[in-house]
Amino acid sequence: MTLKTAAAACLILAASPLVSAAQTSQPTESTTISYADLADLADAAPLVAVARIRSIIALPEKAAQNVPTGQKRVYVEAEIQSLIRGEGGISPRVRYLYDATLTARGKLPKLKKAQVILFARPAARPGEIQLVARDAQIFATPSDIQQVKAILSELVATKAPPGILGIGDAFHVAGTVAGEGETQIFLRTATGDPVSLSILRRPGQDPRWAVALGEIVDEAARPPASGSLLWYRLACSLPATLPMSSVKALAPIDAEQARADYAFVIQSLGSCGRTRTAG
Repeated sequence: MTLKTAAAACLILAASPLVSAAQTSQPTESTTISYADLADLADAAPLVAVARIRSIIALPEKAAQNVPTGQKRVYVEAEIQSLIRGEGGISPRVRYLYDATLTARGKLPKLKKAQVILFARPAARPGEIQLVARDAQIFATPSDIQQVKAILSELVATKAPPGILGIGDAFHVAGTVAGEGETQIFLRTATGDPVSLSILRRPGQDPRWAVALGEIVDEAARPPASGSLLWYRLACSLPATLPMSSVKALAPIDAEQARADYAFVIQSLGSCGRTRTAG
């Protein structure tokens, strides 16, 4: 057994959480990744860094349990090139476990010397990190690095939109003329901060909607831009239809209009674009 192999074996025995916690999603070796995928990883990772892989060691099957078919668990040593996120800093060189997707010929991909973005958390020992998901190592293209930096800047901003947990009550007020009305839908958030959707309809005009991050609805507000953190929070968290519990206090005609207005919002947001599969 070589020194590196022995070190890898010690890491497995001493840091088994690196294996179990990495089983939260399926891997991807694709060089393209959606905004939602990057936001999912960035939001979950207290450490985000660009690194270059120095060496990889394939682990024997008996030392790598619960590895999905078509993948191989490897022990990776990488050199940090830049730290994007991490209040406590990071070692110049890090070690971690990663489930690599095998090639069509059943071989490991060429990872040595590859530049990657790591989404991780500190592990038990100095210099060790734990990927937040199986696919939390992605190839580092310049565009992805810039996108991750932009996402993290939004995530740590003072007025960052909170995570959406679900939908609260909905209200609808009909106008004085046919085709006029306003619907307001309150959302439940991870922080408890108020977030609401408002949909306005006026005769002879296209319906318009906006989102309010606070108690006051800004009449000049607009829908969030696609590919922004607020758009991601809504498009990737809101259910496809308005729950019955949200309109239980409304008259049937008002409940029907609230559901129609909510469907308009969902259509306007479009697809979340998430491609990763939670496991």
